[in-house]
Amino acid sequence: MIDDALGEEQFLLAEVDILEDLPQSEVEHLATRSQIVRLSKKESLTLGEDLHGILLLVSGRVRVHEPAYRGQDLTFSVAEGGTVVGQTKSALRPSRTLRVEALEPSVLRTIGWEDFEDLVLRNPKVGLKTIRLLGDRLDAYEGRLSDLIRKEVPARLAGVILRLSQREGATAGHGDRRIPTPYTHQQLASMVGANREAVTRALGVLRKAGAVETRYRQIYVTDAAALEYFAGVVR
Repeated sequence: MIDDALGEEQFLLAEVDILEDLPQSEVEHLATRSQIVRLSKKESLTLGEDLHGILLLVSGRVRVHEPAYRGQDLTFSVAEGGTVVGQTKSALRPSRTLRVEALEPSVLRTIGWEDFEDLVLRNPKVGLKTIRLLGDRLDAYEGRLSDLIRKEVPARLAGVILRLSQREGATAGHGDRRIPTPYTHQQLASMVGANREAVTRALGVLRKAGAVETRYRQIYVTDAAALEYFAGVVR
């Protein structure tokens, strides 16, 4: 019989997007073959140094970023529990150095490449879901790259705030949407490819237009239509 703690861990593993609908026996096998990593808030690890293989976020929220280069780092994604957050090099492909920073207490699991390949061979749907997930992320990264080239900082920041509010925003009354995670100006700068000073000025522009407010270090979307206008969203 599985104890409550182990049962909860297996339940969270089964809820990861690429592993949904796996037979219970496969989930139990994967639980024995994957390493658990627990991160406290602001704690981080380096893919390829601390962990090897496919990294799954089973609970919490993390930021995946490239370490600072010339004083500025670059955030690739902010992920919620229940998805793939990264991968390290395989025997055939080297990878860049990426760090995973916990924005709140988080639990991750890492699956070695051989174990993941065996899982896909037994359950082809896992491979298909992984391809779709990575394809969607590639589209998103290409869109962000286009924004970096074509848009000014206020527009890029508006787009990031929209994505964050859609993914993790909570209604705060009067139609406002609150982004629960208190992102620093430096973290926002790393998401839009700008420096902290430029993001501070851009936030001022968005506040003056009534699109957002900041209260107690948290961002509130006060006018989604205005924010979409700044971001250049076409409907």
